[in-house]
Amino acid sequence: MSDPTPTRKPKAAVTRIGDHELKPSTLMMGAGYDPALSEGSLKPPIFLTSTFAFENAAAGKRHFEGITGKRPGGAEGLVYSRFNGPNQEILEARLSIWDGAEETLCFSSGMTAICVLLLTFCSAGDVIVHSGPLYAASEGFVAKHMSRFGVTYVDFPAGADRAELDAVMAKAKALADSQGGKVAMVYLESPANPTNALVDVEAVRDARDAALGTDCPIAIDNTFLGPLWSRPLDHGADIVVYSLTKYVGGHSDLVAGSVSGAKKWLTPVRMLRNTMGGIADPNTAWMLLRSLETVELRMDRAGQNAAKVCDFLAGHPKVEKLGYLGMIDDPRQHYIFDRHCMGAGSTFSVFIRGGEAECFRFLDALTIAKLAVSLGGTETLASHPASMTHLSVPDERKTALGIADNLVRISIGIEDPEDLIADFAQALDAV
Repeated sequence: MSDPTPTRKPKAAVTRIGDHELKPSTLMMGAGYDPALSEGSLKPPIFLTSTFAFENAAAGKRHFEGITGKRPGGAEGLVYSRFNGPNQEILEARLSIWDGAEETLCFSSGMTAICVLLLTFCSAGDVIVHSGPLYAASEGFVAKHMSRFGVTYVDFPAGADRAELDAVMAKAKALADSQGGKVAMVYLESPANPTNALVDVEAVRDARDAALGTDCPIAIDNTFLGPLWSRPLDHGADIVVYSLTKYVGGHSDLVAGSVSGAKKWLTPVRMLRNTMGGIADPNTAWMLLRSLETVELRMDRAGQNAAKVCDFLAGHPKVEKLGYLGMIDDPRQHYIFDRHCMGAGSTFSVFIRGGEAECFRFLDALTIAKLAVSLGGTETLASHPASMTHLSVPDERKTALGIADNLVRISIGIEDPEDLIADFAQALDAV
């Protein structure tokens, strides 16, 4: 009997023409999908089904042996939509291309991806080492929820150097030993939300290797710069996390997340996703496939716009300073940027002279930019992290992390840059 599988695999994608390697933007048009398997449809259909028919009983048994881990390698075909589906598998194949990852898993939100990831690797008594600041929900999950299961954490500032990192690894190891656990994961966010502070991923890797060995994975939230402006797997990270809601989705019309990395790291994450659910639904996966075709164009335009807007804001008398990667003053941060980043991005923080009241006047006066949380969409968004996305962070921690009352986070879209500058100019006049 031939290998039992309820689906035929798509033909292998062409990734090279002679010695020329095709770019991700080209591969987004067809990788992972074979029109011959879908009645010749140029684009993948939306597969709205809860389950898939097996070709015979032996196939069903083999797939469930893989799904349950009784046999290595996972399912060899489509089984049930909590586990996998055509739209999700095509999406995962294309996401892997951008980061140079062996495998990707998609989720119903970025926070679902992060929570399942942490739950996969952590047990009672373990310690998480993380950079700061993190997105408030990420930090809250570690501090408030993982702690209920006996998992503790040690954090360090995003810009920490090798000596500081060595010290925090030693502290975490000692804490884990005292609790009868291990250092389960190093979790990074770079650039940090909302300050844009960068983490030296290579230095983190070296400190991890020296203190803990390579069995402790390094995961990083690459939402602010990925997938175009940073490839953390090239710099020492083992796992890359995304809120696909942001630049990858890019139209403010869906919520999704992903985790990418080597199979050895993702197999246990897949097993927990199989149990808990949380996979992206077929329609969302299909929308993300659409968005991936234009992600480079959208991010390029937004990045160019951000550079022009920041040139204007940097010289404005009502702007105290900017947290923009294209205008880094700190030598240490600049050193990290030069090694790790391929662009400055389009999300940044602007510090208005004054405090919350002045920021609110600025935000309320905007006409083109929308007052909303999130980032990475086609439209320009502005928000006040201290009173919105990071409101749950204790005030003393916000102060320590630089999340000030006069900080406004801006995500630049793809509008005309001169129109955006005019909008920011009149809004600053209202301050």
